[in-house]
Amino acid sequence: MDRNNTNEYETMHETINQLTKRVTELEQLVEQAAVPIIPSIIPNTILIPVYGELSPERFQIIMPKILNQANNMNTDTAIIDFTAISHQEIDDLAVLGKHLENLTGALNLMGVQVLFVGFSPQFAQELVKSGLGFVKELKAFSTFRTALQFLMKEKGLALTHI
Repeated sequence: MDRNNTNEYETMHETINQLTKRVTELEQLVEQAAVPIIPSIIPNTILIPVYGELSPERFQIIMPKILNQANNMNTDTAIIDFTAISHQEIDDLAVLGKHLENLTGALNLMGVQVLFVGFSPQFAQELVKSGLGFVKELKAFSTFRTALQFLMKEKGLALTHI
């Protein structure tokens, strides 16, 4: 093999490696993009457990899904659960905050109240430090149970023994 062929081969090999790496990253993104939307026992309420990496690309995939499902399920309250998210899974806090603000705003415009659940102490501190104004307006609860209790009281519902 002459020198030109060797350089061409190395360039092609490097390109193939880069493309293979990118395909693997995209496959992981698609796998993580799935966000279950679960109907709650409380009428017109959905639970959205969020897990995996929180990147701008992922939010661009899951936001339309959440908005469409909220509309299709005649939802008046969405509980977004971040219990499974660690600080390491957040790409850029300012960008995440902006996406949360956009999602909350869009749901509110649709008449959907948004409750947040499960911010870890570190995640909560970072959100406050980010200086994003909407953080002060969030309705947040430590657990899904406390959010449901709040919601039941707000809607005048109670659990009874049969």
